Amino acid sequence: MERIRILIRRTLELVKFSHTIFVLPFALSAFLLAFYDKFPLKFDTPFFYEKIFWIVVAMAAGRSGAMAFNRIIDVKIDALNNRTKSRTLPKGELTIRYSVIFGLLSYAFLIFATYNLNFLCFILSPFVIVFITFYSFTKRFTYLSHVMLGISMALGPIGAWIAVTGSIGYKIIILGAAVLFWGAGFDILYAIMDYEFDKSQGLFSIPVRFGVENSIKISRFFHLISLCLLISLYFVFGLNFLYIIGMLCVLAFFIYEHYLVYKSFGNINMAFFDMNGYISLTFFLFITLSILTKFYFIT
Repeated sequence: MERIRILIRRTLELVKFSHTIFVLPFALSAFLLAFYDKFPLKFDTPFFYEKIFWIVVAMAAGRSGAMAFNRIIDVKIDALNNRTKSRTLPKGELTIRYSVIFGLLSYAFLIFATYNLNFLCFILSPFVIVFITFYSFTKRFTYLSHVMLGISMALGPIGAWIAVTGSIGYKIIILGAAVLFWGAGFDILYAIMDYEFDKSQGLFSIPVRFGVENSIKISRFFHLISLCLLISLYFVFGLNFLYIIGMLCVLAFFIYEHYLVYKSFGNINMAFFDMNGYISLTFFLFITLSILTKFYFIT
């Protein structure tokens, strides 16, 4: 039993399962927006709960598979980096073989979940798997790897929308783009911690390409774009005043995130983990409040 407990703990550490909090709230928000936009009177049906169950499974499985293969692909690089050499694979706490099997099983669960969502999700799932796995190679040849990560993150809410509507429209593209610039923006800040290492190893990143100070400006610009896109959802979906309150909170978290980095690069971990978690959860909370209050007002 103790060995199983340790294995589970190390597996969760391998894929940083706790970081699912970053993207899952955006996927659930897209799910609620899709229902609100297409089926405004079906929030209390079995169809609603079945969809949300398989979306959560798909998100958790897809992210776990992507993270497992990211760690496998980067294991030699991580072993050389002082910041990452204590991770599960470089320390030998899990084997490559186990990690590959876990990653493949995770992707299998993703495909199974999409099969239970709808046909379009199912046929798109292999392309999603290829893309989110390919992302892990991009820092070897392009400084736009941060954007590739942002796109990978945006596939979550886009997929949740497709799961409900069976189609892609401009409304979800707006939210997807907001997630893209949000994710790319905070990944740029995170990459500052590896600036010297990446430069010495010939790896690509925006900090390596443009320097640390310019990278901070690019991150701010990306987050400004993200915030503007999120605010535009108020008009696109006809949300109420509660959503505006939520956006003011999100703005405050963005400002504080960049203040932390401005104050000291030693605060990057706090800015990365805490502030972005708060942004994601706050967005979901106020989307939920806005939609539910309008739903109950309508009914």
